[in-house]
Amino acid sequence: MILPDPLHLIIALGPLAMYLLLLGLLNLSRRPFLTTGTRDMAALGVGISGLIIAGPMELFMPEAAAQRWPGYVWLLLVAFYVMCLTLVVLLMRPRLVFYNMSVEQLRPILANVVADLDKEARWAGDCLVLPQLCVQLHVEQSTFLRCAQLVAAGSVPGWQSYAIFAGWRRLEFALRDAMRGTRGARNPYGALLVFCGLAMVSAVAFFMMRDPQSVAQAFREMLRLSQQQN
Repeated sequence: MILPDPLHLIIALGPLAMYLLLLGLLNLSRRPFLTTGTRDMAALGVGISGLIIAGPMELFMPEAAAQRWPGYVWLLLVAFYVMCLTLVVLLMRPRLVFYNMSVEQLRPILANVVADLDKEARWAGDCLVLPQLCVQLHVEQSTFLRCAQLVAAGSVPGWQSYAIFAGWRRLEFALRDAMRGTRGARNPYGALLVFCGLAMVSAVAFFMMRDPQSVAQAFREMLRLSQQQN
């Protein structure tokens, strides 16, 4: 059986393991956790960054540039990935993510907050309109992660972008204050995420400790530093 390259496994599994551990611990906590869609997507992008580096980046590496600027070409590729991730984050609709909280728990908290923020607020099923905050949203539920979301609805005119951003920020801060002291049930799927994360961390540690010199040499070859010395 052909064993995979230890260096590429370390690079691919390292960030992903940290992301799964963080996600698992959030789901195992009894305290709900509120974050924005921007931070949530950025965390996911960091989590899969190792897979991108060990996969497409290595596969489509421009060899001419790597031989001429060994090591530095990786900085350009990583910077390109960061810019692509930033573009995706900026193009996303505003969103608030509530880890370890169901829609049934979120609705009464949201109703109390909305009553204080905007007297003209209107509900239509799972949709909510806050005219004074320039916010339109609908409530979504993710069953697997026990995660509730408030996602922006409708188009976002360019001339209203700042007002919409300010409205979502006010809503976020108000919900964060209203959620203090809220407790919920632990999500059992969180234990699975933690187990997978620990298994990946163990695999990374095993490959690093088994033959650190070979891993270091493979890293130099990946950066094309050995070709520069020759």
